[in-house]
Amino acid sequence: MISITEWQKIGVGTTGFGIFFILFGMLLYFDSVLLAFGNLLFLTGLSLIIGLRRTFSFFFQRHKFKGTSFFLGGVVIVLLRWPLLGMCLETYGFFSLFRGFFPVAFGFLGSASNIPFLSSLFQRLQGTSSMV
Repeated sequence: MISITEWQKIGVGTTGFGIFFILFGMLLYFDSVLLAFGNLLFLTGLSLIIGLRRTFSFFFQRHKFKGTSFFLGGVVIVLLRWPLLGMCLETYGFFSLFRGFFPVAFGFLGSASNIPFLSSLFQRLQGTSSMV
């Protein structure tokens, strides 16, 4: 069994609040303060969950440099109060960074759901992406 430290539990909560504030900021017509606060909470929570060293090694790998620059550049643009442009850059960077994780997530969702339509949809989505 994997033990979860208290810092990781705090990180999960911080990441959850970050995602909530990002979604709430998008719901309120791209409110720049909520988006900036959500971005900071999300990145802080991610570093608390996996640790600072792993966070830096994840974001600053050579083959993930384009995704990292778009994602962190989007965060900076949101902090400079250009929320729509910043969120577009962040979204592209997010999909570029986590491209290899999506087939694994879709495979898990396809095997975990007992709903026939969703199960077949997730299994189809799992096979479309490559793990490059």
